Amino acid sequence: MKYFLVITIASLFLVACKGKKNSTPANADVYYTCSMDPQVKEDKPGKCPVCKMDLTPVKKSSGTVMDEIELSDQQVQLGNIRMDTIRSGAIGDQVVLTATLNFDLLKQNAVSSRVMGRIEKLYFKNIGDYVSKGTKLFDVYSEELNNAKQEYLLALEKKNTLDNSVIDFSQLVQSAKNKLILWGMSESQIQELVKNKKATPLTSFHSNASGYITTMDIKEGDYVMEGGTVVRLADLSTLWAEAQVYSSQLSFIERGGQAIVQFPDMQGTEVKGKIEFMNPEINPDTRINLVRVTIPNPGNQLKPGMQAYVVIKNKERKSLSLPTDAVIRDNRGASVWVQIKGNKFKYKMVEIGFESNDRIEIKSGLKDGDVVVISGAYLLSSEYIFKIGSNPMEGMKM
Repeated sequence: MKYFLVITIASLFLVACKGKKNSTPANADVYYTCSMDPQVKEDKPGKCPVCKMDLTPVKKSSGTVMDEIELSDQQVQLGNIRMDTIRSGAIGDQVVLTATLNFDLLKQNAVSSRVMGRIEKLYFKNIGDYVSKGTKLFDVYSEELNNAKQEYLLALEKKNTLDNSVIDFSQLVQSAKNKLILWGMSESQIQELVKNKKATPLTSFHSNASGYITTMDIKEGDYVMEGGTVVRLADLSTLWAEAQVYSSQLSFIERGGQAIVQFPDMQGTEVKGKIEFMNPEINPDTRINLVRVTIPNPGNQLKPGMQAYVVIKNKERKSLSLPTDAVIRDNRGASVWVQIKGNKFKYKMVEIGFESNDRIEIKSGLKDGDVVVISGAYLLSSEYIFKIGSNPMEGMKM
């Protein structure tokens, strides 16, 4: 009995000691979270249930201040949070825009059929073929045009045989000739008709412009309606370099101004052009506009679809500026994170302006000497949403 009593007392002592050793008093001012999964919050140390990393102690702030967040030293290190002091400096020496070469639509022509009929022969059948002005393009069989030819020959015959009558056959001949001209026959074709005194069933049509074939809307044997397009021709002597530009850059681009267009596929080649068009409508989703530069194309070396850079020179000016990665932009506006003290940061709305290379102008919202987060700004916003549960930009105004 004594032996059993001693064992029981010893067991209770060991259990009490073990419970006392493992008990950790809870610290009301500290919680434990994971640097990789900041949504995890525990009141005692341990492993992250998501990634199994050790939880990091974080001191609770005395009060939650909207638009502010405080990180631990480990979070700052893992998030690569870097700051820099904003200063006034030169910005705006030039703007480089990404562009694509396109056809000059003002120099595109559509060759259409003047009459309804069947395409018997196409003299050019490949996209990209070059067609000179006046070159024969296609032959058409048209009942209406053939009847008009017969009417013209008949009017000429009556004029020659019955010219002394009271009827003015000269007017009838001219009227019949005008119909042939209206339906696309040239003066030389009409003279050939008069010479042969016989109407051929097929009529050849010639190109009214020079250029490269970009589209062929019909093939041999197809019927074409009056006014139907047969081929489209593009003159490549000039091209359009169409570039996308942010709305904040528009005030520094003037219509009619000069630009230099460079080509990454043709090192050392650059062409001077003129800014001909700026789209008056801005895309509300992307806040991007279109700028069009007309450039010459000597020798037709440049081709539509090529990538290009449009370089627009501007006057330098003094202004506050930041690296573009420091500014968070969405449909509500632009914002940055400013260091208050230590690892505490505050969210601020800013008004942005001119953007040049990797720098962006700050027109308002910051002052000279503010310490701004230049790397890791988006991570800070994500951490804020995890901790506070809302976007720091919601409800904010400039």
